[in-house]
Amino acid sequence: MTGFTSAILSDALDTVGLRNQVLESRLECATPGTRIFGRARTAEFVPALDLDPQHPYDAAIDFIDAAEPGDLIVIATGASNASAFWGELFSAAAIGRGAVGMITDGNLRDRDKIAALGFGAFARSSRPIDYRGRMQLQSAHGPVTIGEVLISPGDLVMADEDGTVVIPRSAEAEVLAVATARASGESTVLEELVAGATLRTVWEKYQIL
Repeated sequence: MTGFTSAILSDALDTVGLRNQVLESRLECATPGTRIFGRARTAEFVPALDLDPQHPYDAAIDFIDAAEPGDLIVIATGASNASAFWGELFSAAAIGRGAVGMITDGNLRDRDKIAALGFGAFARSSRPIDYRGRMQLQSAHGPVTIGEVLISPGDLVMADEDGTVVIPRSAEAEVLAVATARASGESTVLEELVAGATLRTVWEKYQIL
């Protein structure tokens, strides 16, 4: 998907009539300058009601260990600030399974160590607190909502420094075709603007800005 950015995908979604596919809030990446693009592997955390002290991480372990190459892990928390939901060791395990990155509307911890791994982990904020005894992974592989956008398993997700975009699987072929054409057109427009063309000229010629 060379040349795709969240902005190009957002414009493509607008073109096909899907105008509410960008998360309302920008998620910050632990590794600056990172762009991730993959298929959503979804999970949802909720406040912990009963804690099994012998098996506090079993659900998350099973979820991450079963990740596949190309997965982009999506963790919905209801924008919880109760704890962190992702850290260095989860990142290392995800890298080992071939996951391309992770987004969450909750918190990270070990931000500097995640950055050292080069893993694309995007989150609302950071907090050092472990989720054990505070939150629990309640469900996986079902639709979740983050930033007012519904994300279903298998949807394409891109996150970069501009924001996070979700392409529903049902519209994937159409959106990617439009995005491919737009990426090519933007390259031409860029060259002409740098060479001295006016914005008015390129807009009237290509209808791209």
